[in-house]
Amino acid sequence: MAKKLYIGSLSYNVSDDELKECFLQAGNVTSAQVIMDRMTGRSRGFGFVEMATDEEAMKAIEMLNGQDLKGRAIVVNEARPMGDRPRGGSGGFRRQPRDMN
Repeated sequence: MAKKLYIGSLSYNVSDDELKECFLQAGNVTSAQVIMDRMTGRSRGFGFVEMATDEEAMKAIEMLNGQDLKGRAIVVNEARPMGDRPRGGSGGFRRQPRDMN
């Protein structure tokens, strides 16, 4: 079964193909994607790699976490499902209710 990995601290000029090439040394890569900002079209500095098996995913974590990729020490760990992540802030200004006295 395929295992998805989170890759953080990526250099802003790493491409999907370069990310895939890096992880091929740990095993079969099903997919590799650098996440891009919709507004600017620039990399957001993280991505996801899907390895073909759990064993290859564990090997990739052990082998590549902390390794240099284009001048940055990357962070590699198992990706968490969307629902398991902590919620961020409110995303905007929260107005306090006025005292009506």
